[in-house]
Amino acid sequence: MKPENAEKMLNQEVDYDLPGAAQYYCLHCARYFIDNNSLNDHLKSKNHKKRLRKLEEDPYTQEEAEAAAGMGNYSAPKRRKVESQPPKIET
Repeated sequence: MKPENAEKMLNQEVDYDLPGAAQYYCLHCARYFIDNNSLNDHLKSKNHKKRLRKLEEDPYTQEEAEAAAGMGNYSAPKRRKVESQPPKIET
């Protein structure tokens, strides 16, 4: 995700139709939470960490699919560096 888009998602306007009025959002899992404690608990959870590991893998390209089918040389997918968002500190 582009940094400018991530900044927009983390600093959304208040929307009372979404959980937590859209103020507690996990970028990687695309989930809203009702309060800061539940967001911070989620950032430490197994599901969030599993999602981060899956995001480290680059998506397959058409060239990789053709190479795996025997139409070229196959190379293992590369990994990206993905860091979790910092916990939101309320003042």
